[in-house]
Amino acid sequence: MTCDICGKNHARIRLVTRSYGKGASLLVIENVPIISCPDCGESYMTAETLHQIEKIKANRRRTSSKRSVFVANFA
Repeated sequence: MTCDICGKNHARIRLVTRSYGKGASLLVIENVPIISCPDCGESYMTAETLHQIEKIKANRRRTSSKRSVFVANFA
């Protein structure tokens, strides 16, 4: 995969966990795909991933399971 930052072909997709909010409104989203480049050291999300995160956040009660905090799976 080509890195959008440096243009080299060593970028890879990694799955990470991200948290949004705090306290009672905390939402944890697992398995979020990010693009990570070992050449330039940058990591970033695509616009599609960001849109999906916004949908998950908007529908958190339906798309997540309750643990000690709300946790959603990106897929």
